[in-house]
Amino acid sequence: MNTLNISSSPHARDRWSTAFIMRVVVLSLLPTTIVGVAVNGLHALLVILVSVIAAVGTEFLFDKACHKPDTWKDGSAVVTGLLLALSLSPTVPLYMTAIGSIFAILVVKCCFGGLGKNFINPALAGRCFLLISFGRAMSSFQVDGVSGATPIALLMTGKSVDITKMFLGTASGVIGGSVLALLAGGLVLWALDFIHGEICFSVLGGFTLYLGLFGGQGFDPKFLLAHLCGGGVMMGAFFMATDYVTSPVSKLSQMTYGLLIGVLGGLFRLHGSTADSFSYSIIIANLLAPLLDTYILPKPFAYRRAALRAMKGDRRSFLQRIPRPVIVLTVITLIAGIALSGVYAITKDTIDDQKRMANTASYKEVCPQAERFEARADIDQAIFNLNGAVYGTRFGRAYIEEALVGVDGAGETAGYVIRVTSADGFDGNITLVVGLNAEGTVNGIAFTELNETPGMGMRCAEPAFKDQFNDRTATAFRLNKAGASDNSSADGIDAVSGASISSGAVVNAVNAGLDFFHAVIKEGT
Repeated sequence: MNTLNISSSPHARDRWSTAFIMRVVVLSLLPTTIVGVAVNGLHALLVILVSVIAAVGTEFLFDKACHKPDTWKDGSAVVTGLLLALSLSPTVPLYMTAIGSIFAILVVKCCFGGLGKNFINPALAGRCFLLISFGRAMSSFQVDGVSGATPIALLMTGKSVDITKMFLGTASGVIGGSVLALLAGGLVLWALDFIHGEICFSVLGGFTLYLGLFGGQGFDPKFLLAHLCGGGVMMGAFFMATDYVTSPVSKLSQMTYGLLIGVLGGLFRLHGSTADSFSYSIIIANLLAPLLDTYILPKPFAYRRAALRAMKGDRRSFLQRIPRPVIVLTVITLIAGIALSGVYAITKDTIDDQKRMANTASYKEVCPQAERFEARADIDQAIFNLNGAVYGTRFGRAYIEEALVGVDGAGETAGYVIRVTSADGFDGNITLVVGLNAEGTVNGIAFTELNETPGMGMRCAEPAFKDQFNDRTATAFRLNKAGASDNSSADGIDAVSGASISSGAVVNAVNAGLDFFHAVIKEGT
């Protein structure tokens, strides 16, 4: 006698199992993984391994603790860990990678019921969690050991970028930044019908259209290609937005979903606080996917009217039929976005004026003989040629922001002021102004941005530390971490006790300013 297996619908079965699909996705990500490791080195490989191991290990332990089937074997955790790692900076600490991967699997996936139940993409949720929690480390990028801003960050400040490097994946950015490798893997998935072209191409189309209409440069191919090749657009379009669980089902809803991601991505790119914010647009669209599936219905056997009449049998109001979490999260997002945008728009001019006044006051503090400060064409050109990159190789992550000539009442040069930012502070950026007289002696330094730990790094702003630079002549200063006074020598600077990182960042910033003075300003006089 044959035993019948009775189960709930759907009864259709496919030869492509979840494990098989995940293996294919991993294979499609191998090209960009290989390029990322080859360009960024051993630490990038360790980031990938830690992320994948943490993801699989978290799901394994959760299954054991909750006496659930071993779902980690289907490979979905491997894909989540790999996607998260590829979306991270190659310099991100390994413990942060593990935290992000654990959050993605445990909180976003397992706590909502496991595979097929998560309401947003776990890998993107892990990345956004790290961006919010560890912003400084997540924004640190480098290639060949040289730190610098991402190409998109440079592009947003009007700087030129190398599109070829972005396309090949050799520019500063995330591990999985090779557009060529991502396109190769993504197009293979699309050709084999593993992902929906309605989503990925709508994302790219919506993003391109928005930038063309509102980017200020029209449909300039170079401008559009630079934006398409950076900021995670390709990875988002082919590998994140197309996630089966968090994307809509019908073709029309998929196109709407993709256009929404593209438009939001363009909006955040042009008007957001950070250039690399494509992740947020996908997560917002994930939250709206159930709504799209509810109200954008496919034609059931070509009888559209019958489907609409069937919907009318539901006596609940429009709002009652929308899932409550979608309503709550959408309202919170809209209120927060409108509030932040409004506050930013209202205060932007005031903040800019205050920054200019603070800079001017700092310039006057370190170059008191000057009555006004003027730009010099050759100095401005030298700063422009830096293209936002780290200055030199001996000063950590130091950036030359501005350099002006101080002019006295008689029109003579009274000195120079150089504004430098170091990204190596313990709690964020440190921006200071170095004042020098016409011969290159340091008049003093003044801080315009210092957000270090109170009682420790913040003590760098106290006279006991910063006045050590006053009226000193040196090609470069040397930090003394031992505690014994060494500032009697020509170049010794005593570190703040317990704040050697902050002290070192300050000394590096001053040394970068000194080097710029001798290499550019003095040479041009």
